[in-house]
Amino acid sequence: MEKTYNPHAIERSRYQTWEEKGYFAPSGEGDSYTIMIPPPNVTGSLHMGHAFQDSIMDALIRYQRMKGSNTLWQVGTDHAGIATQMVVERKVQAEEGKTRHDYGRDAFTDKIWEWKEESGGNITRQLRRLGASVDWDNERFTMDPGFYKAVQEVFIRLHKDDLIYRGKRLVNWDPKLHTAISDLEVENKDVNGHMWHLRYPLADGETTSEGKDYIVVATTRPETMLGDTGVAVNAEDERYKALIGKDILLPLVNRRISIVADEHADMEKGTGCVKITPAHDFNDNEVGKRCNLPMINIMTLNGDIRDQAEAFNTDGTVNNEIDTHIPEQYRGMERFAARKQIVADFEAAGLLEEIKDHDLTVPYGDRSGVVIEPLLTDQWFVRAAPLAEPALKAVEDGEIQFVPKQYENMYFSWMRDIQDWCISRQLWWGHRIPAWYDDEGNVFVGRDEADVREQNNIPIDVALRQDDDVLDTWFSSALWTFGTLGWPENTERLKTFHPTDVLVTGFDIIFFWVARMIMMTMHFMKDEDGKPQVPFKHVYITGLIRDESGDKMSKSKGNVLDPLDMIDGIELEDLVEKRCGNMMQPQLAAKIEKRTRKAFPEGISAHGTDALRYTLYSLASTGRDINWDMKRLEGYRNFCNKIWNAANYVEMNTKGEDCGQNGGDVELTLADRWITSRLQRVEAQVEKNLADFRLDHASQNLYDFIWNEYCAWYLELSKPVLWDEDASAELKRGTRRTLVRVLETITRLIHPFMPYISEEIWQNLKAEAGVEGETLMTQSYPVLDESKLDAQAEQDIEWLKGFITGIRNIRAELNIGPNKGLNVLVRSLSSDDQRRLTDNTAFLKSLAKLDDIAVLADGEDAPMSTTQLVGEMEVLVPMAGLIDKEKEVARLSKEVEKLNKEVSRFEGKLSNEKFISNAKPDVVEKERGKLKDALSARDRLVEQLEAIKAL
Repeated sequence: MEKTYNPHAIERSRYQTWEEKGYFAPSGEGDSYTIMIPPPNVTGSLHMGHAFQDSIMDALIRYQRMKGSNTLWQVGTDHAGIATQMVVERKVQAEEGKTRHDYGRDAFTDKIWEWKEESGGNITRQLRRLGASVDWDNERFTMDPGFYKAVQEVFIRLHKDDLIYRGKRLVNWDPKLHTAISDLEVENKDVNGHMWHLRYPLADGETTSEGKDYIVVATTRPETMLGDTGVAVNAEDERYKALIGKDILLPLVNRRISIVADEHADMEKGTGCVKITPAHDFNDNEVGKRCNLPMINIMTLNGDIRDQAEAFNTDGTVNNEIDTHIPEQYRGMERFAARKQIVADFEAAGLLEEIKDHDLTVPYGDRSGVVIEPLLTDQWFVRAAPLAEPALKAVEDGEIQFVPKQYENMYFSWMRDIQDWCISRQLWWGHRIPAWYDDEGNVFVGRDEADVREQNNIPIDVALRQDDDVLDTWFSSALWTFGTLGWPENTERLKTFHPTDVLVTGFDIIFFWVARMIMMTMHFMKDEDGKPQVPFKHVYITGLIRDESGDKMSKSKGNVLDPLDMIDGIELEDLVEKRCGNMMQPQLAAKIEKRTRKAFPEGISAHGTDALRYTLYSLASTGRDINWDMKRLEGYRNFCNKIWNAANYVEMNTKGEDCGQNGGDVELTLADRWITSRLQRVEAQVEKNLADFRLDHASQNLYDFIWNEYCAWYLELSKPVLWDEDASAELKRGTRRTLVRVLETITRLIHPFMPYISEEIWQNLKAEAGVEGETLMTQSYPVLDESKLDAQAEQDIEWLKGFITGIRNIRAELNIGPNKGLNVLVRSLSSDDQRRLTDNTAFLKSLAKLDDIAVLADGEDAPMSTTQLVGEMEVLVPMAGLIDKEKEVARLSKEVEKLNKEVSRFEGKLSNEKFISNAKPDVVEKERGKLKDALSARDRLVEQLEAIKAL
């Protein structure tokens, strides 16, 4: 082994070997254990969220592989309809000055496929850097032919079962991209806006209870009033009770609309009157359904005002009775220009009551950046309620368990109030909807045009055209657990690996993906008895990784961290360029540059994959958001160094030596028995915590054992034996065997968490450990062997550690060098203390650097000493002659004086009323903590000073 740990020297070559030799593929032996990777967008690159979740999945898979399971970690990517189409549109525009319409649909989708082959594998290449042991030989893509067959089959069957229909419904419409989008693709932003209070005149001479011939409505979107079909009031509102059923003459349009009673109108909020625009507001749409109000669409697909409105009934059928006239001055106007004009016209007509500043939340398209418009369009929908029933029951009955459990409540709240799902998108890239239309508007669903004609006896001379829309990517990804395994064919792979075992994902897609996978899987996958199969048994919800201040990472904030930069390192100037290079706003770029230079004055040093992964595990408190901590990353890089140095020590003392691998008598020291026993306990802890998905606890178990027990104590306790020329061959053999066997076991324990360093060390020590095999990946995972537990050895070593630590504390307090020999006195010994002292005098003298240990008889006076307790036993170090009294008094006096100044400074700050009243509570509390620490430190030094003066 190299003397210095260099992760880059081992990571790439080790991974290449693993992949080339097929170690990631299912073994074909043992019970199946399956994880489906949440398919990242083909346009994407590895971010901290991916690194976090993929590290968790890899740990679980490697652990199960070592336990003998037939593991499959299914890898793949999502075609990401909107994102991918946008990437290629921008590319052809920048390089060729063309639009997709210049190419036409088929030619443009060919361009997308070309881009996918050249550039679409970025994130899968990055997964390799993370050490992900996925089944690369069976990588899937949501647009590959086999998966398309599954998507098509699901659509056809759901349509046949009357669970898919086409209808005119309100959707989130992106006026720039010209497509419906899901709620997840809507970014709600808090903005400073206005609330316009408008007067709506009452028809037929009606008046309010106050004698006014109008009522006042309030709106943040005045332009939508062109599509109003009613005004809602609360049925219990005394001000308006008498007006329910009466009409209003809609200003500017002169259309009569009704006053209706609905609970949506809040008597305590605003004026108590709510304008209802069913075609342009989701809440109004529900009111319209309840009150049977028609829907009037006033906008084009661009978000402009139409020349003539469209009217529909609540069921989406055309309404030819209602007036759809739009005043000429608004026709063709952009929606926000129309807003200004309508407000001006209300004011000119004397109908503008007032304008108030108003904080509101506005929906934006997360990719287009424009304001989303609720719009009536013809779309395909899934009837979700029938599919939701068995999916709800599966979680209620515990067939699927959420970790942590509280996320079941989020799942239940969505599923019990589920709405029909809009599955069509107005894009060219994606799974084209398998539906065809004749000239009369009849719809036929089938696998292709020939299938449609055959199934419906449609002659060849009847023209058919395929639906232009594609399916929502969430529709195809909902089939991920079974569509990737060969369904609709009943393949061996499907029979072996379905249902899967655990899904690792974030809470934000519980409804968009998790719930839909459960619904789709349970509808299409049945066992031999016809019982619906669940897609997975556990849903492990991870938290969100935030920056060190707790803020969500975003490019606009300049606080995004690239996990590959954590692994490989990055120079400061390169990091600045990476964060600010493409920023269009110079002021924002300057702000981000300043923040970057302050946070990373020397750039980011290379830490290696294992250190990054271990940091992620240490932060994996189930379901809780995580504040990223660079210091913790540095700490686990040091942990890697610690393990590497320990392995070098073991190699130096065991390579080519008799380590008992070929038999022979051994004699075990107390330390050998202790570390073996402690190893059993940590094996049990890790196994339990992995079963409970507490990777944070499991990683801490291993850290504590490796650093604080194996490295800090056992390696030190081995030296007196290995370096003792008089020690017997059996004793040396026993210690060497323990050294190498425990380290070999450590490599197996830590392999799921730190795959590279563990493999490298294992390959170097396997011969001395007496184990065989090509790779650590396929070795068995350690399990508790109760016969090796030794409670007595554990108690004895704790006593020994207490003794040695006590001496080290005394050295620190008295500023005595670590190598200066000490004479120690002990008294108040129990029989166990006496036995332990007798058995371990050599260890104590060696590790604590003691010249002599003498036992004081009961009642015997001791010289002036510093004392430490080990249980009831007193350990005394006589102070005379150990230190230069005058120098030590001077040194301690100086330290006390320094602390006095610190105490005075903190006390002055905390007695300043201006500071107390202006500072944040946490800042004040921090200062109080500093004062407490300074007082405590001063008191300890004063006590020490007085003791030395008394010598």
